[in-house]
Amino acid sequence: MTTLLEIQGLNAWYGESHVLHGVDMKVGQGETITILGRNGVGKTTTLRTIVGIIRSRKGTISFDGADMMQVPLHKTAHRGIGFVPEERGIFSTLSVSENLMLPPVVAKGGMTLDEIYELFPNLYERRNSTGTKLSGGEQQMLAMARILRTGVRCLLLDEPTEGLAPVIVQRIGEVLKKLKERGMTILLVEQNFRFASRIADRFYLMDHGQMVAEFPVGELPERMGMLHKVLGV
Repeated sequence: MTTLLEIQGLNAWYGESHVLHGVDMKVGQGETITILGRNGVGKTTTLRTIVGIIRSRKGTISFDGADMMQVPLHKTAHRGIGFVPEERGIFSTLSVSENLMLPPVVAKGGMTLDEIYELFPNLYERRNSTGTKLSGGEQQMLAMARILRTGVRCLLLDEPTEGLAPVIVQRIGEVLKKLKERGMTILLVEQNFRFASRIADRFYLMDHGQMVAEFPVGELPERMGMLHKVLGV
């Protein structure tokens, strides 16, 4: 499998606080990768550092063979990486359709509105509703859909199921599987282990700012003892 995103020796700081301590990972083209770990171990920081939100960083980040370390934040999407933060970041005073039309198309292959509404029928039903009137699950769907319009090839998701009802969690899982079928590369941070086990090809386990294990989904049964110890699941 062709490596699309590769990270080597990645360190990151919040001020004087050293958060990432030499993170190494690879994400293949079309893979779905889940980063597991307790709160505060550096999972979200890893995503934020990859896209350039955190600039106090050292190491290498390569995407499709190109160096991303010097790429400014506003150019990251143009290189093919989209980020959906845990707080979602939708424009609450704009309607669903306005939110979807706002981001620029940065590359060929972005989804049309019709494709978005087919993938997220809830959004079609609420297309004239403002963000303030959407449920948490609908806001999450909108945050994802908005990125999919742009044409990015790699989608970074931070805790996409946090606080959502089980039926919405199931729906988001179905959407991610369909995106994978379309060739989308997905890297997500997720604490819902059961959800992650249904969609991921491989897992990285993070602890104290480092990746302490990496394994394919087929090794889950033999890894459960370690996961119970590190995650408390």
